[in-house]
Amino acid sequence: MQIIMTVFASVLAVTFQRRYRVAAFQQASTFRGFSNSRLYAREEKKEKNIFASTIILPDTPFSQRANAVVREPELQAYWKESGLYHKLSEQNAASGRFVLHDGPPYANGDLHCGHALNKILKDFVNRKQLLNGKQVHYIPGWDCHGLPIELKVLQTMSSKERSGLTPVTLRQKAAAFAKETVEKQSVAFQRFGIYGDFEKPYLTLQPEFEAAQIRVFGEMFKKGYIFRGRKPVHWSPSSRTALAEAELEYPDGHVSKSIYVAFNVDKPSQALEKYHSAQDPLKVAIWTTTPWTMPANLAVAVNSDLSYSVVYHEKTGKLLVATDLAETLAKKFALPEGEVFDVMGTFEGSDLVGTTYQHPLYERKSPVLAGGDYITTESGTGLVHTAPGHGQEDYLTGLKNGLEILSPVDDVGKFTADAGEKFAGLSVLAEGNQAIIDALAETGALLKAEDYGHKYPYDWRTKKPTIFRATDQWFASVEGFRESALKAIDTVKWVPDVGKNRITAFVSGRGDWCISRQRSWGVPIPVFYDRATGKEVLLNEDTLQHIQELFVKHGSDCWWTMDEKDLLPESYKPEAEKWVKGTDTMDVWFDSGSSWAGVAQSREELAYPADMYLEGSDQHRGWFQSSLLTSVANNDQAPYKTVLTHGFVLDEKGFKMSKSLGNVVDPMQVIKGGNNQKLEPAYGADVLRLWVANCDYSSDVSIGPNIIKQTFESYRKLRNTARYMIGNLADFVPEGQPGSNAVPYDDLPSMDKWMLGRLSAVLKLVDEAMNEYQFQRAVQEILRFATADLSNFYLDVAKDRLYISGIDDFRRRSCQTVIQKCLEGFAKAMSPLLPHMAEDIWQNLPYETRHESVFEGGWPADLAAYPEFAVDEWDLVRELRDDVNKVLEAARTDKLVGASLDGAAFVYVADDRKRAILEKLVGDDNLISPPVKTNGVDELRTALMLSQVSLVGSETALKEACDEKYISGKDTASGCIVGVRKASGEKCGRCWFYDEQIGKHDLPHADACQRCNEAISIWEKKSGQTFVRPEAAEQPVA
Repeated sequence: MQIIMTVFASVLAVTFQRRYRVAAFQQASTFRGFSNSRLYAREEKKEKNIFASTIILPDTPFSQRANAVVREPELQAYWKESGLYHKLSEQNAASGRFVLHDGPPYANGDLHCGHALNKILKDFVNRKQLLNGKQVHYIPGWDCHGLPIELKVLQTMSSKERSGLTPVTLRQKAAAFAKETVEKQSVAFQRFGIYGDFEKPYLTLQPEFEAAQIRVFGEMFKKGYIFRGRKPVHWSPSSRTALAEAELEYPDGHVSKSIYVAFNVDKPSQALEKYHSAQDPLKVAIWTTTPWTMPANLAVAVNSDLSYSVVYHEKTGKLLVATDLAETLAKKFALPEGEVFDVMGTFEGSDLVGTTYQHPLYERKSPVLAGGDYITTESGTGLVHTAPGHGQEDYLTGLKNGLEILSPVDDVGKFTADAGEKFAGLSVLAEGNQAIIDALAETGALLKAEDYGHKYPYDWRTKKPTIFRATDQWFASVEGFRESALKAIDTVKWVPDVGKNRITAFVSGRGDWCISRQRSWGVPIPVFYDRATGKEVLLNEDTLQHIQELFVKHGSDCWWTMDEKDLLPESYKPEAEKWVKGTDTMDVWFDSGSSWAGVAQSREELAYPADMYLEGSDQHRGWFQSSLLTSVANNDQAPYKTVLTHGFVLDEKGFKMSKSLGNVVDPMQVIKGGNNQKLEPAYGADVLRLWVANCDYSSDVSIGPNIIKQTFESYRKLRNTARYMIGNLADFVPEGQPGSNAVPYDDLPSMDKWMLGRLSAVLKLVDEAMNEYQFQRAVQEILRFATADLSNFYLDVAKDRLYISGIDDFRRRSCQTVIQKCLEGFAKAMSPLLPHMAEDIWQNLPYETRHESVFEGGWPADLAAYPEFAVDEWDLVRELRDDVNKVLEAARTDKLVGASLDGAAFVYVADDRKRAILEKLVGDDNLISPPVKTNGVDELRTALMLSQVSLVGSETALKEACDEKYISGKDTASGCIVGVRKASGEKCGRCWFYDEQIGKHDLPHADACQRCNEAISIWEKKSGQTFVRPEAAEQPVA
C-alpha cells in the first residue's frame, strides 16, 4: 500500500507540473481593461513573480493560431471517417425530416464568392436544423446541360475539329466536361465545410433525372399545357437558339438607332377622307427603335381611346400623330424656331381604323388597326409600327386581326430573300439595320433618325444583343394554370417578404414559356414529326412512356444513338419509316425546374414538397418560377414550403466584380491564401463563413481584403475566448462524472448565477435568430457575448479566482463550473456558423463528454434554461466598473498607478437602492482566507479588479480621500461619483493585491498576503512539493 501511495504521489506531482505550467503565461492580475484578444497577451515589461510555480495558469493544446490550412481538413476528415453525416441521420430519424433542396449551379467553371455565399447560407440552415433534432439530408446538385457548357467545349476545339463534330460526339465531350467540373466544384464546396451527401449528388444529366423530366413534360402535354406554335420569341443570333426571359440580361449603355417614318395613306377612313388626296397625301407617322423590322411591317396600330390629330407643316406635309405628342414632335422634327404644327383636325383613335397605307419599300398595302393599352403617348408618335413576326404585342394584335406572321430573318440574324434581294444576307443588328434606314431615306419616307439609349435584351451567355423573331417552337402555356400558381405562392413563406411580391409579379405577367432550344446538349423534346410534311406530330402517352423507360436505361443519349424504330413503342414500329425524331432540346430552366420530380420526390431520403429553396434574388424569375410552374402544372402545389433569397456579392466599394477591373475575390484564395502569403494570408473556411454570417444577405453584400481582415479579427476574438476557457478547465471534472468537482447551481455565488443567466439569454436569442434565418443577428450576439460578457468582464475578473486561489477553493471550482457551461454553450451556438472552430473546441475539451462531436446531442436546451439572476445588481456593478476604469486611466496617464491593482477606489452613491446593492458587495478590509463579509466572489474588490474599494457617505468625504483631478463627474453610467488614489499597504508578491497586513503576521511567506499563504500551503499538499524561492535570476511569468 505504501508503494502504491508513493507512486500515486509521484504521478500526481507530474500531473500538476504539466497542468499548471507557468513559464509561458503572464501573471493574471496585470491584465486590466481589455478585449479578449489580450487574454493571452504579453506585456513588454514583464514583472517577475517569485511565486510563479504555485500559480495555476491555463493549460491547453488548443492553439491561439487556428492553422486552418492544416486543421480544418483534419476536422473534415474526422467528420468523414467517423461517418457523422449518416450517424446524425440515424440519431435524428425519429424527429422529423428537414429537406433543403439544392438549386443546381452550372457545371461550367470555378466557384466565385456568389457560390460561397449561397452554399454557406444553406449550410447554416442545415446545421441548425441538425441541432434542432431534425433528420437532415442535403443532396448537392449540378445543372449539366445547356449552351454554357456546350460553348465551353467548343472553345477548346479547333475549327477543323468543330467542322467534323456530330451531335453524339458533342454530347460526349459536354458530359465529360460537366462531370469533370462537378468534381472540382464538389471538392471546393466541401472545403467550405458544407454538410451534405457529396457521394450521391444529383446531376441533371443522370438517366433517372432525365426520365423524371420527361414525366413532368408528359403530364403537362397531356393536360394541354404544352403546344407547338409559330410566334415571336427572344432569339440569340450569337447562340442560334431561342431564349427564355431568365436567359436575358439588360446591361446599361445600350444605344439603338431609332427612326420616325411617314407611310403614305392609300385609302383613308371616312373621318380622314377630307384630309387626303393623291396630290396632297396624308401620311401615317410611326416610330421604332428596330429599323430592321420594317420589312416585316404589316400594320399600324392605334389606341381607340386616344386622341389623334392631322397636323401640317410645309417641312413634313400632313402627318397623322397623337394629339398630345404634336408639340413634342414639332421640336423633334426641328421645325423652324418659333413654328409649330397646324392642327387641321382631331379624332378619336377608333375613327382612324379602316385606313390603309402604302409600305415605302415594298408593293404592299397594310391597314391601320385598333391595338391596345400598350399604345401610349409617353414616346414615339402614338401610332405603332406593327410587325407580328417580331414583337409580342404585335403578334397578339396580328393574331386578333388575322395578319400573316412574317419574319424574314434567319437563325444567324441575317435577312432572308423574303426581305428583298437588296437586303438578303445582311445582319439585322449591323449593316442590315443601316441599309433599311438608308433605303427609307431614299424614298423620302424617313422623317428623322437618331440614337436612342434604352434597356435592351442581351444573351446572358454570349453577352451579345438578341432579337425578337417568329419561329416554330414548343411552348408551355402558363395561362392554363396561372391562377393555381398564384394561389400556390400564397401557401409559401417568403424570406424576405418582398420575395412574394416579386414572384407574384413575374407569374402574373408571364406569357407563354418557350421551352424548346435549337441545340444538341440537353434533354430532347420527345416528339416525332411526319417525315413527308414535317407538320404532323406524334406525341402521346404511349410514346412518352416508352421514351421515359429508355431514358432510365440508357439516358437521353439514346435519342441520338438510336433510330426511330427503336425509339418508338411496339405499336408504332411498323410505321417507323413515316416518322422522324425531332432535334430540339428543352430549355435548361425546364431541366432544373423539374428537379423537384427528379430529386426531392424521387429520392427516398428526401421529401416533396421540400422544406426550403434558397438561392439568389434573381431566381424569382428563374429557378423559383420554373419549379413553381412545373410543380403546379403537374400536382397543383408549390414544390417548396419556404423560399429564402439573398443578394449579389460586390467588391468593397460596391461595384460588380469583374476580371477587367481586377476586383474579383476568389473564395479559395481566402481559404488557402495566395502566392504571397504575407499579402494574401490563408484565413481558412471559417473566416469566409464568418463573413457570410455577418452579412445582411437580404440585400447585396460586399467583400474584399479589408473586409476579410476585419472578419479575421472577430474570428481571433472568438478563438482566444474559447482557448482561455479550455485552458482553465484542465483539472475540472463536470457534474455527473466520477470525481466531479463541479459546484451545484444552488450553491453558486450570485455573480456565477448571473453569468449562467446571461448564457441562457444569449442561447435563446441565438436560437431564435437562427431559426428565423437571421444569421447576422445571431453572430453579432455571439461576438457581443464573447467580448462584453465573457472577456471584458467575467473572464477578466475570474483570473484572480482561477490563478491565485487554492486548487480546490470554492471560488475557483464555482468559476470553473460556470466556464465549462459557457464553453459548451459557446461551441454549440457557433457550430452552425463556424463548424471547424466549434468542433476544434469540442475535440480539445479536457474532460469526457457524452457526445463525440459538437453536432451530436442537439441544441443545448439545458444550458438555455437558467433563469436570469440579479440582473439589476450586476448591471450596476459593470457600469461602476466602466466608470472606475475611466478615472483609473487618467491616474495611469499621470503615473499615479500602473496596473489596476495599484489603485484604490472611493465611491459615493446618493441613490438608496444602489447603495444597498453595493454595501452587500463590500468585502473584508484585508485579504483573508476564508473571507468573512462575502464569499470572496460577490464583492467589489473582485469585480472592479482593485486592491481596495470603499463606500463613502458624502461628496466631501470623497474629496478628502482623493485628489480632485481623479474624481469623476456626476453624469456617470452608474450614477455614482468615483474617486481613485494609490492603494495603501504593501503589494503581495504573489497575487499583486495591496494589503495593509502584509508582513505584520508570523506567516511562512512574509511578502505574501494571508490568502496567498493559504493557497501556497494547499499547493504544496496537493503537488507533494515544497515551494522553494528561485535564485536571483528569476524567470518572469509570461
